[in-house]
Amino acid sequence: MSLDRVTLIEAHQSHLHQRWSQGCHDVNVLHAELRQRGYRGSVRTLYRFLQPLRALDSSPATVPAKPASPAPPKIRHVTNWLLRRPEDLDEAEKVTLADIRNACPHLDRLADHITAFAKMMVHRTGADTLDAWLASVEADDIADLHTFSRGIRQDYAAVRNGLSLPYNSGACEGAVNKLKTIKRQMYGRAGFSLLRKRILLNV
Repeated sequence: MSLDRVTLIEAHQSHLHQRWSQGCHDVNVLHAELRQRGYRGSVRTLYRFLQPLRALDSSPATVPAKPASPAPPKIRHVTNWLLRRPEDLDEAEKVTLADIRNACPHLDRLADHITAFAKMMVHRTGADTLDAWLASVEADDIADLHTFSRGIRQDYAAVRNGLSLPYNSGACEGAVNKLKTIKRQMYGRAGFSLLRKRILLNV
């Protein structure tokens, strides 16, 4: 059995153990259930995966298999949840994130700092709240945020204005991106004169 097939079927391991312990040993029935859960492997692959359970059942002292505990969330998933608006998370994500925050006070404080900074960016309240946010971060023991706060203080005026004023460089960045796109399209195809005409006609 290849590693890819094992990985596909292991995603349903908990369900298989539960159904097996309930007495459902029909491979075709189990395969149909897995297909409804998104499994795309073959019946033969499932049969091979269930062989150890059949061996346990045929041994004199059979111990019911316990369902595997759910795998912990990946770091990238937790990061994504912390950076999104709470109302954009589904119920399962909210519950999991709440459990993680309750289990880790360090991460719980980090989430509060992230939320406060995000609100400054969205509502442009940096003029009123940036100093308080920096003081709160610097009073905490999260070393990575200390590095972030030092970077802000090195360019404090620009960051404060960026978190307060409605102006941005979006229009300029858009024009630069358009010019770079035209340049890439023309590379190796024509000379400077045609490139100049295309740019003048597109600005």
